[in-house]
Amino acid sequence: MTMKPCLRIAVILFVAMLLAVAAQAQTAKLIPEWDASDENNPAHVDHRAWQEILNDYVREHDSGVNRFDYAALKANAEGTAKLATYLKSLQSLDPRTYSRAEQKAYWINFYNALTVKVVTDAYPVDSIKKISKSLLGRLGVFGGPWDDVYANVAGRDLTLNNIEHGILRPIWKDNRIHYAVNCASYGCPNLSATAFTTENTEKLLDAGARAYVNHPRGVDFVDDDFLVISSIYKWYAADFGGTEKSVITHLVKYADKALAARLRSFAGSVDYEYDWSLNRP
Repeated sequence: MTMKPCLRIAVILFVAMLLAVAAQAQTAKLIPEWDASDENNPAHVDHRAWQEILNDYVREHDSGVNRFDYAALKANAEGTAKLATYLKSLQSLDPRTYSRAEQKAYWINFYNALTVKVVTDAYPVDSIKKISKSLLGRLGVFGGPWDDVYANVAGRDLTLNNIEHGILRPIWKDNRIHYAVNCASYGCPNLSATAFTTENTEKLLDAGARAYVNHPRGVDFVDDDFLVISSIYKWYAADFGGTEKSVITHLVKYADKALAARLRSFAGSVDYEYDWSLNRP
């Protein structure tokens, strides 16, 4: 029996959406060519331009969710030029010639600055998931810019997913990276108002973890028997021990005293939520 065209399209879209949901959680898989460093190189990458952009456009909010003023940046030719020049400077370097500590700050800042540029270029938009170079992405299937090529470092094309899942996660195996890379969404951990450097990376990672875990978009008790936590802990459960119990253990580590006590005694059900609304003012 021949399937009607409209039914065929519906089936294709349904399967594509299922695949898109499955692809939401990216496996950390090392891109081997980036697994190199020079621990004898004392040089530092200059992130002052990124810090100036953060100073000008990050809006710290009473809600505890940092916002980024994409509209203001887009309207400021000097600001957009500064961001483009900063990203160009990062792409002119080969991070493998730097120490591991320097690379970690480099890739986190690179990811965040590149995300800001992608969103600013597409603005106005109400969610980063509406941004895509592919037709399916623009139709809302496989939405988002994460698999689109937006950079080239040392002659290699790079996507945002390459940076996060092919470099940062597999090389450092540090689950706090999820609190550092920002996906321009309300449900995401805050975009740090401070640029990462070799000297402050560990401090900023810990601060990001504490801020997110102790905010309702990270951990929210509906009642004593029902807990809602960020979908990050479902998508990347492997980075947090692979089980619901290990995720709770991780949350306890960064939770304030009262929240930690409640988490330790929790024996109810867990649900997951995430808000993809753009983190604009």
